[in-house]
Amino acid sequence: MSSLKADFDELRERIRYGRELDHASFEPIYYLVFSPEQIIEVKRQTPAWISKLHQEGWNVKVFSILDEINAILTNDPRRSLWLMADRKDPMEWSKTNQSLANALTVNNALQNRLVTLLGSLEGQSNSLVLVTDLEALHPYLRIGAVESQLQGEFHVPTIFLYPGVRTGKSRLKFLGFYPEDGNYRSVHVGG
Repeated sequence: MSSLKADFDELRERIRYGRELDHASFEPIYYLVFSPEQIIEVKRQTPAWISKLHQEGWNVKVFSILDEINAILTNDPRRSLWLMADRKDPMEWSKTNQSLANALTVNNALQNRLVTLLGSLEGQSNSLVLVTDLEALHPYLRIGAVESQLQGEFHVPTIFLYPGVRTGKSRLKFLGFYPEDGNYRSVHVGG
């Protein structure tokens, strides 16, 4: 198993040189794939990785899935209804999770926030987006579904810190237990 440091170093090299130019639909999307057991270690390393990227001339913008989900759910006008329903039947997780998933997907609330950030960086050659806290998508969404809906929006290198298992060149298992998904258009390092 490769180390997080070696995987991050390889990722930096790939971003520096870009993907091969023969890919017809190249978008600079990169996944740093790591075992779900390493989530805490990745969180510990992330500030150092951001610093290293800054030292190399990148203007790093962090997009925390956790923070964005929290903002969406906190500001949703249905929040008081959800809280009331939760107090009435606190063990009804399937309905709760479905309501929260709907809040994230209706009108593409989560995707639109990422699109807004990516759009604001278009044309800035030294910008890079680091997407963190992907585990916060569970049990609502998987990042592959988000990525596929954003085709054509990635104008700057975008790194997803992906807790999961790599099962082939382009197949990943989110959190190691979701069914494998091969619909990614990205470069995968690690895993």
